[in-house]
Amino acid sequence: MITPFSINLRMASRAMLILVVVLWSITAVAARRERLINNWRPVNYNVAITFNDQLSEITNARAEISLLTLKDKVSVIDLDFGELEIDSITIEGRAAQYERESGSLRVILAKPVLQNTRLVIVVSYHGKPRDGLILANDKAGKPSAVGDNWPNRVHHWIPSLDHPSAKATINFSVTAPARNVVVANGKLSRVETTANSTRTWTFNEAAPIPPYCMIVAVGDFAELQPAQTSVTPLAYFVPQPDRQFAMQGFAPATPSLKFFSETVGPYPYEKLALIVGATRFGGMENSGAIVFSSTLFDARPPGSDPISRTFKIRSSLVGLVAHEIAHQWFGDSVTESTWSDLWLSEGFATYFAGLFIQREDGEEAFQAYMKNAGEAYLNYAKRTETPLHDTETEDLFKLLNPNNYQKGAWVLHMLRSELGDKAFFNGIRDYYTAHRDSTASTEDLRAALEKASGKDLRAFFKRWVYGAGHPTYDLSWEWMLKKKTLKLQLKQTQAGDYFPNSVPVEITTPTGKHRFVLKPTGKQTVQEFKLDGPPSLVSLDPANTVLKEN
Repeated sequence: MITPFSINLRMASRAMLILVVVLWSITAVAARRERLINNWRPVNYNVAITFNDQLSEITNARAEISLLTLKDKVSVIDLDFGELEIDSITIEGRAAQYERESGSLRVILAKPVLQNTRLVIVVSYHGKPRDGLILANDKAGKPSAVGDNWPNRVHHWIPSLDHPSAKATINFSVTAPARNVVVANGKLSRVETTANSTRTWTFNEAAPIPPYCMIVAVGDFAELQPAQTSVTPLAYFVPQPDRQFAMQGFAPATPSLKFFSETVGPYPYEKLALIVGATRFGGMENSGAIVFSSTLFDARPPGSDPISRTFKIRSSLVGLVAHEIAHQWFGDSVTESTWSDLWLSEGFATYFAGLFIQREDGEEAFQAYMKNAGEAYLNYAKRTETPLHDTETEDLFKLLNPNNYQKGAWVLHMLRSELGDKAFFNGIRDYYTAHRDSTASTEDLRAALEKASGKDLRAFFKRWVYGAGHPTYDLSWEWMLKKKTLKLQLKQTQAGDYFPNSVPVEITTPTGKHRFVLKPTGKQTVQEFKLDGPPSLVSLDPANTVLKEN
């Protein structure tokens, strides 16, 4: 965020020019550079992959990329692609020239083409990916191959435009040893037994999904299906040692699918597979094919985690399953336009997991969840203070922080408190419906909530999303006997500008408890309230609706 500043109009024009150039240079250096969708965009991928017997290498692969040009005179299609060996490249069936650099594959067109030209590029290749597709033994020591692409690692095994906003449909055709089970995005359309004791599995994903969600998973999986009917076909794919605990461990899946479908909108994909396999994350929200860490169901030290009263499993496991399923709506179906908008994915998934816990395990469990989230953010903020809408952090893995997760969740919680449940959830549903199968920005969310509530949220978003930090409050009060009025003075002592949140206050008098709301317009707020008697207790934000430092 550029802090407003003023310039003495009497300064010499040359000095003004120097100042502007310096500020522009600092901003230009600090701003993160992102992969742009400017010349072309992918429409569909047809990816055929054949694995060797031990799933240790791709013996051959063919990626057919259907694309649309966005400008006139496009002469090069710049794909992201890793280090796998290329066998051939064709454009519309004819051999094409290409250039390779680190992480890049430039396919040269025979002649420049016009805007809205549709092309099909086919890249044939083979080898062992350096990243993205994890070829390793599972926890039982059996070979497995599992896609793990976040944030921009799919190009190590699929030539693509590797940015989350470059959404496309995808079809996978996976040939693997007949003893293995294959899972991928989309609906399983057929399984064919082929030569040499192999089978070919074909999946079709009809909804456009972000490239980091495009995966296959191959291994010696036990396949289980819950008895309870779900809103979409639901199955669990786990290593053989986990088959006994998978039904109980994934018990939150069916009710969370129902809850999110009712709260946000219909489930966006053809099925949902929950997979335990290779991922560097606790869970990865691949569209319709979520992958959880191989340690998901491993025992934890007694007492290290509360037990869910509803599901009789660790509360953190309930939250994790719900978090990844919430991503199917937020992050997968509605995808962040830029990495600066990542909180629209992670903050939403974190908060909606909390809402599911509130529904299933009650208000006390929800308050504990939000308290833990707040503490995680506050501890992080002691070391690092950056805006939620972070345009500067270059290392994308460093965006997986309590800012985007826990603070993002708290921003949604505060918006819910500011707007009320009806306006908040109507706005969320409108936001989702408008951007389903597409992308969204922070401004898109603000516009939807403003339309639903009739309130101007620019000041809120400016401070909480585009600004950094959080409020620190100092509340004092004075009972004015003659006027029978309580004078409240609320100071915000944090550095920087004030936070515009309404702040609830609960006042206890001999006749009971009274609720009032302070509405800051600056770093010091003074308001007076009529009371029937002197207060015995004044409590700031008793329901914990504002993220603050005590």
